[in-house]
Amino acid sequence: MPIKTTFIYPGIAGLGFNSLKRGMEAGWISHGLASLSGAAKAQGFDVDLIDLRALTDWDHFRHVLVERDPDVIGVTMMSVDYNPARRAIALAQEIKPDIITVIGGPHVTIALEDALRIPAVDYLVTGEGEITFPKLLQAIQQGHRPEQRVLRGEPPDLDTIPFTDRSLFLDEWRRWGYDLDSPEVPFVAELPPPFVTIIAGRGCIYNCAFCKPGEDYLFGKRTRRRSVENVIAELHQLVSQYHIASFMFHDDCLTEDREWVMEFTDRYIAEGFTMPFFCQSRADIIVKHEDMVSRMAKAGLRGYFIGFESGNDRVLKFIRKGTTVEQNRQAARICRRYGISIWANYMMGLPTETREEVMDTVRLMKEID
Repeated sequence: MPIKTTFIYPGIAGLGFNSLKRGMEAGWISHGLASLSGAAKAQGFDVDLIDLRALTDWDHFRHVLVERDPDVIGVTMMSVDYNPARRAIALAQEIKPDIITVIGGPHVTIALEDALRIPAVDYLVTGEGEITFPKLLQAIQQGHRPEQRVLRGEPPDLDTIPFTDRSLFLDEWRRWGYDLDSPEVPFVAELPPPFVTIIAGRGCIYNCAFCKPGEDYLFGKRTRRRSVENVIAELHQLVSQYHIASFMFHDDCLTEDREWVMEFTDRYIAEGFTMPFFCQSRADIIVKHEDMVSRMAKAGLRGYFIGFESGNDRVLKFIRKGTTVEQNRQAARICRRYGISIWANYMMGLPTETREEVMDTVRLMKEID
């Protein structure tokens, strides 16, 4: 008899239970789980989801898990989700002692020794799981469970894995009253519904102290990016299936690869797409490649997420950002020139940062706003 797998998304650390539709934190999918779902379904496995954000409390979770009665649970874990993830695992073990528990995600990969101490966990998958997780399900189904608990994820060729399975989240959300005509919740007026997030690549070539080496543990030291053709094919599918009107690239820094961006914008326009989109970039890239910014704006770019981080050069150097305050100012001016909105990221209270350095950042925020 085929085994049944239930993924659990424990992302309630911020807004808690019963928080669907409340912006990015409770209205966007987990691409990690949705990608694993696509990979598992492609191998013929029965997969569903329990999203804690859609439930009312832990008693509700208990009731739903009893009703679903999975053979395997797969729990993704950011560090911020450690406590709800651990409690979900404990309740699953209490409800069904012979359930097989698999955990993965950033916390498991980056803090493996800590994750190994979580009780009632059978397997821990580090890194990327699109190849490794279906193999594990196959072994379980055939009665040949691996002896080792830690399974090192095999990085996949991103053009060969199935597209993100957004139905994993959307079907579950609708079960609990999600009534928006949009696969994910829009967050700005420039991106009308139906709206989705999309990931074109994994990893980042930069070396910011607040992100590295953690991201290298997840994806390796280089960026692996899907082909333009593959991304265009997914956009066609999203238009056909969900009639999307806008989207956001969720890559860490889409614009780090100028050649890819120029090819994408050419192809995007040639295919007749007119949907507005956002992506993440850096101040130095925007300053050095204004012609690329212009091309992206022509194609439909309406906003950049930019990590300005600080208004003080010493702090920028301390966090290994690789940019300067003047580049932050120039990038903002370039964005205004092309009508591109800025969602700026800043950090305050960094180690060694003085009050005056914090005020430098406040002054930059006022200048750019």
